[in-house]
Amino acid sequence: MKSIRFSRTLLCGLLGGSTLCLAFSLSAAAQVQTRQTETPGQAARAVKVERGEIVYVSGNNVVVKMEDGTLRHFDNVPESTTVAVDGKQLNVHQLQPGMKVEKQTITTTTPKTITTIKTVTGTVWHVSPPNSVILTMENGQNQEFKIPKGQKFTVDGQVTDAFGLKKGMKVDAQKVVEESAIEIAQEVKRTGIAPPPPPAPKADIPILIAVAPAPAPAVETAAAEPAPKQLPKTASDFPLFGVLGALLCAVSLTGMAIRRGIIRITGSV
Repeated sequence: MKSIRFSRTLLCGLLGGSTLCLAFSLSAAAQVQTRQTETPGQAARAVKVERGEIVYVSGNNVVVKMEDGTLRHFDNVPESTTVAVDGKQLNVHQLQPGMKVEKQTITTTTPKTITTIKTVTGTVWHVSPPNSVILTMENGQNQEFKIPKGQKFTVDGQVTDAFGLKKGMKVDAQKVVEESAIEIAQEVKRTGIAPPPPPAPKADIPILIAVAPAPAPAVETAAAEPAPKQLPKTASDFPLFGVLGALLCAVSLTGMAIRRGIIRITGSV
């Protein structure tokens, strides 16, 4: 968190019948009370996003290639610096080349008004107008305060300068300082995406992979019908009778021919 403060105004208030606005030149004693308040204004928020790819990692040193092509070297990265990747917080030793990284820097600027009030109570012991006054504090010790140039005082309703202060006058002195301050707060979020796994190396020897054949689906076969005990009658007996008649005619003709041949042979003898 960074804080930038600018001095603004000195306001002096009057308390009671006699009041003194002093520049406290001495260290505040126990009699000086200090009260400080802060009044915040409207905050402004800015987000800066940076993206890149890790190209080199060695120990605690990292090189990132940004979106615009430039290379950024990060030396001696502390291990407390982590990157959220897949829900895990990775330190510098777990980063890998090829990893995509993103850094978000969220800057919140808040203006503030800081009011510091210092109050002292004492009795005028000695006054050297217009430069200083010595007050006797409640603990009996004397303390000197410088008076700002041109300072006016109100005593019993009358406005006067340092020349109007008298010994024995009891006064309350108050110093009010208002400062304008700017409070700057930063929040850094780092996220990343792991690089894809490297491709599997090509094998030099072909690998045979045996694949078991899928079992053939069961086929339901119908039960075979039993053979008939007697063949069915498909033809008549008429052709059989014709064949037998032809054979008998052939035998008869053959016998007649043989008989005639024998007669011829006998007669010629």
